[in-house]
Amino acid sequence: MTDTPDTPDLPTAIQEPRRWSDGRWTAQVIKNEDDDGWAVAMTLQGESEPALVGPWTMGRDKKNPKPLDVSAFNTLVKTASEVLRRHEQQLHAQLHKNVTITVQGERLRVALAIVPDEEGATATLSAHNALGEELARVLVSPSFQLTIDRATAWAEAGFGRLR
Repeated sequence: MTDTPDTPDLPTAIQEPRRWSDGRWTAQVIKNEDDDGWAVAMTLQGESEPALVGPWTMGRDKKNPKPLDVSAFNTLVKTASEVLRRHEQQLHAQLHKNVTITVQGERLRVALAIVPDEEGATATLSAHNALGEELARVLVSPSFQLTIDRATAWAEAGFGRLR
C-alpha cells in the first residue's frame, strides 16, 4: 500500500447537452416548472444559488431542450457575470454614500460607509477637505440617513458626535 498525497479537487470541464461547465461557471438546463418549456441556470463555483436563471430554447422536436454549446455557454457566462457585477455595484452604492457641501467657504465631502455584519452592521461618517484629507470621523447608526442638510449641520457644529 502506497501513501498518496491528498490533492484538492480540481474543477473539470463538462460539456454535456444539458450541463456545461468550465470549472468556474456551470450552466444547467432544467425543466421549467411554470410551463412545458425549459430554463437554464448559471451557477458560479462555490455558490449554492444560481446567479442567473432564464428561459432556454426548445429543440427541433419542440419537446426537448436545445443542447448547450460553446457559443451559448460563453454568452451565458458573459450575461451571468454582468448580473453579478451589477449586483455588486448596487450593494456598494447602498453601503457607500457621499455628499459635497460648502461650510464657511470650504468645500467638504461627507461620506457614510456601512459595513454589513450578521451580528450587527456598523457605520462611519467622515468629512474630507478638497485635498482629500480627513477632517473628522464618527461612528453612526447603520440606519443613519446622509443628506446635505444633516452633513452641513454636522460640519457647522464642529463635527461632534451624532445621535
